[in-house]
Amino acid sequence: MAEHLTVGRVAELTGVSVRTLHHYDEIGLMRPSARTSAGHRAYSTADVERLREVLAYRRLGFGLREIADLVDDPATDAVARLRRLRGLLLEQRDRAAAMVTAIDEELGARAMGIRTTPEEQLRMVGAQLYETIGSAYPATRRTEPRIAARVWEALGDARTVLNVGAGTGSYEPADREVTAVEPSAVMRAWRGPDAAPCVAAGAESLPFADQSFDAAMAFSTVHHWHDPVAGLREMRRVARRVVVFTHDASDTGWRRRFWLTRDYLPEVAGLVAGRPSADELARAIGGRLEPVLIPWDCADGFLEAYWRRPEAYLNDAVRRAVSVWTRVGPEAEQRAVHTLRDDLSSGRWAERNRELAALDAAELGLRLLVA
Repeated sequence: MAEHLTVGRVAELTGVSVRTLHHYDEIGLMRPSARTSAGHRAYSTADVERLREVLAYRRLGFGLREIADLVDDPATDAVARLRRLRGLLLEQRDRAAAMVTAIDEELGARAMGIRTTPEEQLRMVGAQLYETIGSAYPATRRTEPRIAARVWEALGDARTVLNVGAGTGSYEPADREVTAVEPSAVMRAWRGPDAAPCVAAGAESLPFADQSFDAAMAFSTVHHWHDPVAGLREMRRVARRVVVFTHDASDTGWRRRFWLTRDYLPEVAGLVAGRPSADELARAIGGRLEPVLIPWDCADGFLEAYWRRPEAYLNDAVRRAVSVWTRVGPEAEQRAVHTLRDDLSSGRWAERNRELAALDAAELGLRLLVA
């Protein structure tokens, strides 16, 4: 029994009552696989692994029946379940960061004698990542025609296209029959009146039959999915061709090449740690990867777009339309902005990055996955 933990010890380590652990046993959610010599419940290493998932989902607010379905899902292995759990925890962290930002803004307003409205106060407690950044999208996030041409070319002769994580629809081809999928109500609301019909759903569970579309595309959204591999496999299931614009999270070289993450936002390394690499994503659906260069005057304001226009990152509207700035938190954001402003004023930035002036495009880890 040396490798087993008693129910009392598990309760002590987790902060969960013995009574609760007994209840999980009684309903079949978490049954310890052994007993002590005195007949008490004892948890093996495998039991502890399952219990960890159960308790994590419980603390995320899931009901016991939902948790049973998640931890007993036959379509996922231990690694896939951990990645799904990690995605949910990151979403919770993003939501909390958005609320902290909202509170900071209200504190600043109150310091100046300004009171927020009841609507603004209620909106704060419902804030989620896309609800925080979504309203800023129309100002800076628009179609970059040179990158769009790469995506549309990769779609081949597909006539029906599913756009997963579609956002405002800026990269949807106008000459094809498009169906959009977007989980965020705010992002759906920003879609124009002439935009393709949009379904409220997530990538990991697409509400379409097998091979419903000629092609499925996803643009700069995979990093927001709870389970990227599951989402890509769903795209593969519902379409004959898959085209995904994404970032290679495993490529540490881009963080060194890109001055913003190298010199001002080292926290980005922690945000991408543990995410599947682009090679892993490609292997999951039998695809190939193509590098995508970023033009110096890129029209779409994603994180790396302003690599030759550093003053843009001082603009609050630019930062609000990029999820990374919300995810690193207000303290890291303000430190980065203040330091960059000082370096631009003193000429230090120009001195450190003088070679960028001669470049028309930069390779910063962006990839097109085609399967």
